[in-house]
Amino acid sequence: MTIVIRPADPADPAWVAAASLSEVSALAQAGRTVVVTLPEDETEAIAAAAAFAWAGATVFRTSHQVRQALDMTEVLLGNRPPALTRRGLA
Repeated sequence: MTIVIRPADPADPAWVAAASLSEVSALAQAGRTVVVTLPEDETEAIAAAAAFAWAGATVFRTSHQVRQALDMTEVLLGNRPPALTRRGLA
């Protein structure tokens, strides 16, 4: 389950903050709930959110709308079914 919070929202004391992909990956593999703070630029925030989600982060602190990128990453990882499926039959 992915959680998106605003920068001003308080963090759960059980969450562990991480700043790099390797740190996120190591903490996620250890079973910790990882929170990351995304960049201010919206394009960078979307790209970083997808990369951090792929590495195992589950809580994202951002002021941007990154939910669609996070949902897509969860589908690619097999954690949830796609919202819409289409077959390319011609």
